[in-house]
Amino acid sequence: MTNKNNLEPIRPAEAKEMYLSQRESEVSTNTIQAHHYRLKHFIHWCEEVEEIENLNGLSGRDLQRYKMWRRDDGDLNNVTLVTQLSTLRVFINWCANIDAVEEGLHDKILLPSLSKTEDRRDAMLDSEAAEQLIDYLRQFEFGTRTHALVEVLWLTGMRIGAAHSIDLADYNPEDQTIELHHRPESDTRLKNKEDGERVVTLNAEVCDALDAYLQYHRIEAEDNSGRKPLFTTSEGRPAKTSLRDSIYRISRPCIYTGDCPHGRQKATCEAMETNKASKCPSSVSPHAIRRGSITHHLSEDVPEKIVGDRMNVSLDVLEKHYDRRTEEEKAEQRRDYLDDI
Repeated sequence: MTNKNNLEPIRPAEAKEMYLSQRESEVSTNTIQAHHYRLKHFIHWCEEVEEIENLNGLSGRDLQRYKMWRRDDGDLNNVTLVTQLSTLRVFINWCANIDAVEEGLHDKILLPSLSKTEDRRDAMLDSEAAEQLIDYLRQFEFGTRTHALVEVLWLTGMRIGAAHSIDLADYNPEDQTIELHHRPESDTRLKNKEDGERVVTLNAEVCDALDAYLQYHRIEAEDNSGRKPLFTTSEGRPAKTSLRDSIYRISRPCIYTGDCPHGRQKATCEAMETNKASKCPSSVSPHAIRRGSITHHLSEDVPEKIVGDRMNVSLDVLEKHYDRRTEEEKAEQRRDYLDDI
């Protein structure tokens, strides 16, 4: 184990820049930007508040003080605080790998506990987690029903009810589109009824996942109305709860990253038991994927009107319930526009 005698001095800001530079080849620009926003507060605290010039002496007690400072200074709720501290854990663990801090120091960053209602109401699969999840699926579960479903949900931001309603004939691989139809007479409804009907465009990667699913994994079946669903089980069209459970199971971080951010062991974790994946504090519902997809599109400067039309959500509802960009992130995006004037 690395001890303080073997550490090499480094300033907080320098460590952060090295970390972001190293991650640039691994993750998207949006992820780098998100980590920059989350870590800049820690660097400010180190250099301006605590006057820490060298990370070598950083301790668990220091990290606890930062946690309290960030919560109070930023007036953060627990969900946002968990997101920021989770990124800090990744950064501190990376710092240990370059002999900047003691090995294992990241484990001393304790994440706040979230109540079920608090967690699920504001939960969002952020772009970094989505990228990791999809990379895992493309490498290890390519073409499975879960893989195809996640790809569709993340790219389109559609509701799970809409995904449940899709028929095989609604998918057009040549045009790379999916048509969404309100069909209440045969038990598949869209939330906004006829107003929710639309054509959703896909991209090559999502179509590859869907085509592989159709060729290798889709079970040929009809539902009770004689329709051929896109997503199937041996009994026909899966229940929405079945699709939802698939998302909870695959979104447990231990599955797609190999690590548990909560320090649990698979052998004793209740979330590994059958039908209990939702017990994992970090697993997410399909709606959290929808919220993350919408926020990701907005962060990528897609106009709100286009996002609203694509995801079938009004601008008022989009801003109130789905846009999880921080005010700081919005300000930086506005700055990018204004700098070009």
